[in-house]
Amino acid sequence: MGMDEKLAIAQGLDSLGVDVIEAGSAMTSEGERLAIKKIADSGFKAEICSYVRALTADIDTALACDVDSVHLVVPVSDLHIQIKLKADRESVVRMAVDVTEYAKDHGLIVELSGEDASRADQDFLAGLYTAGIEAGADRLAFCDTVGVLVPEVAADIFSRLSRLEAPISIHCHNDYGLALANTLSAYDAGAEYITFTQNGIGERAGNAKYHELVMALVNLKKCGLNVDNSYIAELSKTVEEISGIFLSAIEPVVGFNAFRHESGIHVSGLLRDRKIYEQYRPEDIGRKNEYVLGKHTGTALVCKLLKELFPGDDFSREEMLEILKVVKARRMAVKKNDYAAMRRSLRAFYDKALGGVKISEFIRIVNSVKKQRT
Repeated sequence: MGMDEKLAIAQGLDSLGVDVIEAGSAMTSEGERLAIKKIADSGFKAEICSYVRALTADIDTALACDVDSVHLVVPVSDLHIQIKLKADRESVVRMAVDVTEYAKDHGLIVELSGEDASRADQDFLAGLYTAGIEAGADRLAFCDTVGVLVPEVAADIFSRLSRLEAPISIHCHNDYGLALANTLSAYDAGAEYITFTQNGIGERAGNAKYHELVMALVNLKKCGLNVDNSYIAELSKTVEEISGIFLSAIEPVVGFNAFRHESGIHVSGLLRDRKIYEQYRPEDIGRKNEYVLGKHTGTALVCKLLKELFPGDDFSREEMLEILKVVKARRMAVKKNDYAAMRRSLRAFYDKALGGVKISEFIRIVNSVKKQRT
């Protein structure tokens, strides 16, 4: 994403009412730094944060971007500590403490985060968090980095971590499709900060999705969030267009089909009282419900449309049934091979939008650089 695109998304998140916006990693590139600084200097109500590693150089770079806080991520599983860092537990704790103190000395809010926390020794993790709190960490974060938590384990872990003397957040990946369930379980057990990504975009299968999460918290958990849900659908669409990552048609809350009704039983119920088949009003999130003429359509929708579109005309039951018969036959006549062609086209699009620089192009880049050798 370019700077203007990141700024537009940050504006949308701020309008929704989120408390903290992690605007990027300042160490990634000059373009990323410019974007983070632009967001930080835009006067948003939300706290603006940068991802950092346990390196003072990362803190200095984040400070230059005028952020309010840093998300200080420290590997905590033995797999990450020994194989990735080639270090030991004691050195990781020292790194976390030293960089936390450095960031606090420079006026930053610090969220100390355990990477791969769900595969870590939980006693070691609690000890690291305690050391971080003593060093000045303002809040803690538990990262289910590869999405291996299950809700009952999340509940057990957070019932203990929530007793620490700093608020703790939950950050879930969706590798097994459990990011939402694990996040809600952690919330029930005491997590005070809930993290998400817009449209769930993230590494691999992504993260907990804002639209699912906030609607579950507000409508199912009755959590008193100070959010403006009327922006949900608009922001989701904006992120789809910017990222090139399109949500499923049956995506909850914001998907194309989320409020479209075809079944005769459903439509008949909705025409009596929308709450029969819609638990919340789609208008509240910037959507509307729609009725679909298709194979499963019943007489209730046909009657509704005849009254609206042909006022004053009287149709016999036989005529109405004939109309319904033709509608169903027309829908079943759709050429399904068109779907396969569209799927191939979409996969080709994703390969272009998400596939990164091709190896052939990488070789050309390297050869171009080699030519510049003196």
